[in-house]
Amino acid sequence: MQKINVAIIGFGLSGRAFHAPIIHSMDKFNLKKIYTKNQSSKELINDLYNSVEVVEDTSLIFEDETIDLVVIATPNTLHFELAKESLISGKHVIVEKPFTVTSKEADHLIEIAKREERVISVYQNRRFDSDFKTIQKILDKGWLGNLVEYEAHFDRFRNYFKDAWKEKDLPGSGIVYDLGSHLIDQALCLFGLPNEIYGDIRNQRKGARVEDNFEIILYYNELKVTLKAGMLVKEDLPRYILLGDKGSFIKSGMDVQEGHLREGKLPFKEVNWGIEEERKWGIINSTIDGINVRGKVESEKGDYREYYNNIYDAIVNDKPLLVTAEDGRNIIKVIELAMESNIKRRRVKF
Repeated sequence: MQKINVAIIGFGLSGRAFHAPIIHSMDKFNLKKIYTKNQSSKELINDLYNSVEVVEDTSLIFEDETIDLVVIATPNTLHFELAKESLISGKHVIVEKPFTVTSKEADHLIEIAKREERVISVYQNRRFDSDFKTIQKILDKGWLGNLVEYEAHFDRFRNYFKDAWKEKDLPGSGIVYDLGSHLIDQALCLFGLPNEIYGDIRNQRKGARVEDNFEIILYYNELKVTLKAGMLVKEDLPRYILLGDKGSFIKSGMDVQEGHLREGKLPFKEVNWGIEEERKWGIINSTIDGINVRGKVESEKGDYREYYNNIYDAIVNDKPLLVTAEDGRNIIKVIELAMESNIKRRRVKF
């Protein structure tokens, strides 16, 4: 089996928890280099991945002809330039969400990737969460009939500020680019591009330098999609609410994979990787084949390795990407239009 040599640029939460462990756990990939200047990160890499070379200069990745794939896991302001340099150096590229800060930058990367005949994708791992895969199944089966409302939340409670770039007044910072990228991607994956967009984007915590709350509404012909996230939600709210003309589905709780990865657990070492406990299963109340049904729906198995399996197939076997650069660009376009709507205080057309 052909192995793909991978380099990761950045070893913050994304590189440390979401990329390195997944890549390391798969035989199809060889994690060869990681770029970081952080001393504690270097020590952690040496402990966890002693065969990986740590570099402090990205040129040592770009100029290494043995590197096939570069993962960009840096602050958002660096995504465009690093992805551009990777593509020009002949590498395939994965960019952590959000793809870029502007849709113009995204279009430019798409053009370069086509010219260089390289694969470029955006890391939208939440498509491979157990709850989202369960929702896809429910909609595919038509168990709710004609869907009229879809509401998705990504809420947290943190009434203080971290000294992190995501909470500084920088391009691409704030909750819309961060958590909003996940919610928007899932909605576009399910329903395609909307007709109109409305955005209500706020700073709710006193002293906040970037947005920490949003409600974005996507309008389709017969469907209203509401996406919400905030940093002052202390009580658990439903994560998903789906309403159709035959019934409803409500789901609470987060996918288990992030927590396990933060704890240092690895997919190939866990028998029940990505499997939710029954107490987290969603509730359906619907009429299916003429029978009134109310009860729990067993959650599908989540697995972020599915994303990387597809990346491998796209590079080695020329298979279509599940998450394309165009998908990433459309998310940024929705964000731009939601911000325009927030300023104009009205719906805007997509």
